Formats: sequence, structure tokens, C-alpha cells
Amino acid sequence: MLRDKDRVGRIQRVLSENNWDALVCTLPSNVLLLSGYWPVIGSAVAFFTRDGGVIVLAPEDERELAEQGWADEVRTFDSESVADVLAEIAARLAFGPGSVFGYEASASFEPSTYASAFRYGAGIQSLLGSAFPSVALADATAGLARLKSVLTERELSLVRRACEIAREAYSTTSASINAGMQEFDAAALLRSKLLRGSAANQRCDGFAYCMSGPNSAEAYAAFQQTRSRTMEHGDFVLLHCNSYCGGFWTDITRTFTIGRPDARKSAITDAVLHASRQAIGAVRPGIRASAVDQAAREVLNARGFGKAFKHGTGHGVGFAAINHNAPPRIHALSDEVLEPGMVFNIEPAVYIPGMGGMRQCNMVAVTYDGAELLTGFQNEAPDLILR
Repeated sequence: MLRDKDRVGRIQRVLSENNWDALVCTLPSNVLLLSGYWPVIGSAVAFFTRDGGVIVLAPEDERELAEQGWADEVRTFDSESVADVLAEIAARLAFGPGSVFGYEASASFEPSTYASAFRYGAGIQSLLGSAFPSVALADATAGLARLKSVLTERELSLVRRACEIAREAYSTTSASINAGMQEFDAAALLRSKLLRGSAANQRCDGFAYCMSGPNSAEAYAAFQQTRSRTMEHGDFVLLHCNSYCGGFWTDITRTFTIGRPDARKSAITDAVLHASRQAIGAVRPGIRASAVDQAAREVLNARGFGKAFKHGTGHGVGFAAINHNAPPRIHALSDEVLEPGMVFNIEPAVYIPGMGGMRQCNMVAVTYDGAELLTGFQNEAPDLILR
């Protein structure tokens, strides 16, 4: 992989600003950030030094993936332990007293890379302390979050690809849903269309969920839950998708009705779609993220659904799918300012207990002129009616 010079330059600036000699990361999304390599198992370690040097330690099974990143050096471990490789690298790099490493010291959200994944947790402190006994460690969580909040053009191209895969999946799935189908069948169909990718280091897949009828009213929860409910004529059918490509994620929802919706569901659908358009229209560099939230909320308040909108309008997406702390946080109290390259979701919604929930979750990127809608499909009311 060609080195992402834009990303490398940004990381070097953060190191310089904080007077750190290196960043050391183990979480897969941060290894991806530093090296262009997205680990599978989670036991990889990435070093990024102030002069722009990148060293990756990866399990032998992931050698091919690691070598497709832009690391200057890839060391694999199998029979020899990570501690042994770290000690060898430490002797060569010779960081002495006064040196400072930024590392992941705080809790964070991390997208799933495999059914089971290793996390070093506090153990990385012990490993680094043994290999670099005279080096001080500094919490780099805030700096890493800031770096991940603005994507480079290469990174954005992978988000676009993940969105395109989702578009194709939604088109196929929505044409096949009908009354009598169970939620898990619809979710499985959507999920089956996400498995794509022609290059090993751009593996593409994702997760999908379906919540219908009264179940869809619970979709504001911290996680989505597909059940065995049989869908009926007139139901809201909320399909949620987190697709990914090369380690870069989406957060997308479309809510359909089976057959022509009644007057109440039509009013809810129109309100949510209008709120989505208003929020997307408010996106531009230099405004506070709270203004985007306000644009969506004003529409739903005016339509009488304000209290049924039970979460913020969005959050940063890209290096993670669902991380409500990822900047820019699109909610009423956010003081973050939008800038070109930020990617986030916009997800106005209405949840009515016992009846159903309607959410339209789109992906947008901030440009110098406004917003690029990355999910320009099924955004009109007729598109959301399942015949």
C-alpha cells in the first residue's frame, strides 16, 4: 500500500504538539490509523515515531495483511513472544530518559474484527515498562480521537465503498421483504449482501439487524436486537446496517412499511425524512455540531414528535461504527465545530411505544462547500413502501 502521506503528516503534528517521541497502539482501529493495516485477532502492536517511522508487530498468521499496510518494518511473532520482539526493538530504537510514548490509557469503543479478539488492556503498560524502562507513558486517547475525527481522502474512499455495498444490499433486501417473513430472515438477507471485497487488506462485510412493528419502537436502545417476530401488513420494518470495508465503517438505517402506510405512519415518515434533509442541509464547515442537531429537532418538535426523538442526531463514524463519543458528536450540548473531512451519521427518529419506530440514518462527509451525502438512496417516502 502506498503511504497515506496526509495521515502520516497529521500524526506527526500531534506527536510534535504533545512533545511525544512515539505513539504505541494496540487497538485494531488505532493500528489501522498508524499503519494502514487492520488487525484481525487484536494482538498486533504499532509504533509510530516522531520522524514518521512505522514499525508493526503482528501475529505470523496476519503477515500478509500487515505487509499490505505502509509500515517501514513488519515483525511477526509466533514461537517468540511479543515481549521478546519488543525488547529487541527497544534495544535498537534506544529511547532513553526523558522520552515519552503516547498510548491508549482510557476506555474506548472498538469495532469487532472477529468473533473473538484479544485486547492487551492494562497489560500493555507492563510490556512497555519492561522493554522501555526509562520511557514515560502519556494518555493519548484524546489525541487519537481527534486524529480519527477527520478522514483523509484514502480513508473516505473506503467509507464510500462501504456505503455503496450497503446501497446494493438495501436495494436487494427491500425488494424481497413481505408480510409473513420473520425479522431474522430479513436481517440475514441484508447481512448476506455485505460480504464483499477484492483485496485482502480491504475485506468488506458487516452486521445487519431487523426490528419490526412494536419491536421497532425499541430501536433507540444501545444495541439493536433482531427477533423471530413475523412481520405483518402495515408494519414499520426498521433495517439497520453497519457495513465496513478495509476497516472503515458505516452506520445506516432505513425504515420501510409493508404496504401503504396509514395516516399516522405517513406523518411520522414525512417528519423524519424532512428532519433528515434539514439536518444535512445545515452541515458546513465552521458551524457547531449542535446546530445540525437543532435543525433536525426543530422539525420534529414542530410536527409534534419532539419527545419521541430519544437520542442525539449523530456521532462520528469511520474508524468505528457505533461510538457515541466519537467526534463530532451531533447533539444539543456539543460544542464541537465541523471541518472538512469529518464523517458522521445523521439519524433523526420517532419511537412510539406499542406502535413502532421510524429512523432514517444517513452518512455524510463535511466538504468545503457543505455536505456530501454518502448514502443517497431510499431517502424519499415512496422508496420506503414495500409493495
